[in-house]
Amino acid sequence: MANVYLNSKVDLTTTNDTLFYTCPFNSRAIIKSILVSEDTGSGTTINLTLTNAAGAVFNVFKLKAVGANTTIQLLTEPLVLMESEILKVKAADANELHVVATILEINREDS
Repeated sequence: MANVYLNSKVDLTTTNDTLFYTCPFNSRAIIKSILVSEDTGSGTTINLTLTNAAGAVFNVFKLKAVGANTTIQLLTEPLVLMESEILKVKAADANELHVVATILEINREDS
């Protein structure tokens, strides 16, 4: 098994669901941290969803408040993603939030 450390970053420029991270089909992922930074001084909210390999959508955070000019840590414990699961984020207001995740991918096929 090979371990790959990486991060995923997105600037939420719309109020649409935005693909944030997809776990590879041959790996599992441990999401250690998800930071959200508000940079316009007005405050807003964010949604974080997880879509499983069958296409079912689960709310991880719904309308989570992010104060003006602040950075919050969404996770208090690691979040495990299975093969092909997807994280999406959605801002209530465009051009206000940046999101950064710290991820450990564990490839189950490498030796």
